Amino acid sequence: MCASTVTVAGVSLLADLSGTLFWEAQSLLVVSDLHLEKGSSFAARGVLLPPYDTVATLGRLAAVITRHDPRMVIALGDSFHDRDAHDRLSAADRGTIASMQARRDWIWISGNHDPALPSRLGGMVANEVAIGPIAFRHEPTGAYGEIAGHLHPKARVATRGRAMERRCFATDGERAVMPSFGAYTGGLSIRDAAFARIFGTPGFMAYVLGDTRVHTITAERCC
Repeated sequence: MCASTVTVAGVSLLADLSGTLFWEAQSLLVVSDLHLEKGSSFAARGVLLPPYDTVATLGRLAAVITRHDPRMVIALGDSFHDRDAHDRLSAADRGTIASMQARRDWIWISGNHDPALPSRLGGMVANEVAIGPIAFRHEPTGAYGEIAGHLHPKARVATRGRAMERRCFATDGERAVMPSFGAYTGGLSIRDAAFARIFGTPGFMAYVLGDTRVHTITAERCC
């Protein structure tokens, strides 16, 4: 299966193989850490990367939106890699964003990389949003009912004599941290102390994004 059911604070959501969450009852799609224009940000500092990350990231997101057709999209912060990244968007990329926003509500959550987003991007800008028992914010605090991003969780799993690192959702059923979605984003091991501080126990679960399905494994079993 290409999605797995995740429960957070009593709410059932689909952990999509793309790295997004879909709350079917609310027709809400949640995506985190797009880091658009990371390639151009690095290029400005003399680190040359192929300048196709924004096109790739938006293309993948558009495909997910087409598949789920949500009434609302929440982008959980660090949608842009730096404070000026939105100014470097091409006309075509702006058109892609506008197309995805058409006929649906769109909320940009402010992140540490993009704390002051302009209204001309379309949609609304907020520091956090609460819907029912769920609070959506960028940086996780460990609060009950929280869905956050920021940490880019990844899991290292040993299989068939070798180890693989994959992006993952991290959750203990009371709160969750989402994987990064951006094409050029890295990750932080779920065995890092940052996750222990959020969950308070090593017994939380990793929903690991495989090639064709989402795999569920306890964080303690990860390398």
